[in-house]
Amino acid sequence: MSDSFYSLSKANRLLWLFGLLKIRLIYFVGPRIVVFNQEEVVIRIKLNWRTKNHLNSMYLGVLTVGADLASGFHAFALSQKNGQKISLAFKGMNADFLSRPEGDVYFVAKVGQEVQEMLHESTQTGERITKDLEVVACTGYPNSITDVAKFQMGLSIKVKGN
Repeated sequence: MSDSFYSLSKANRLLWLFGLLKIRLIYFVGPRIVVFNQEEVVIRIKLNWRTKNHLNSMYLGVLTVGADLASGFHAFALSQKNGQKISLAFKGMNADFLSRPEGDVYFVAKVGQEVQEMLHESTQTGERITKDLEVVACTGYPNSITDVAKFQMGLSIKVKGN
């Protein structure tokens, strides 16, 4: 995927539209893609009245939405680029919460190559491929980063038509 395949503005429009039409919770929390290239995606979710819990930190469910999006966006973009239809699901999730996220949270997933390999393998075998992908949630990105959570997302992909 070249850097020009999806500009940040186009990627954000697609994310907004997906949230509006398919999964309203995504629309409600208002994620924004701030970095998107072949290897990495970084998604920001602002801490505000929609995303805050009773302790004035980001709600657990919102953290899960961010990890979900960060680990799955490459699969969506690469399948679109390749003209493939995929079935994408999460088979599992493991999370370690390190500190309370009391500011905007950035979800960093450097999984582009792994997702590309998963799509290739599913295309070749016709099978569903599941792999644990790491997502790090942090505040202070990109200058004074403080990790607030680490996720292992069990991304499962099957290329349709095989």
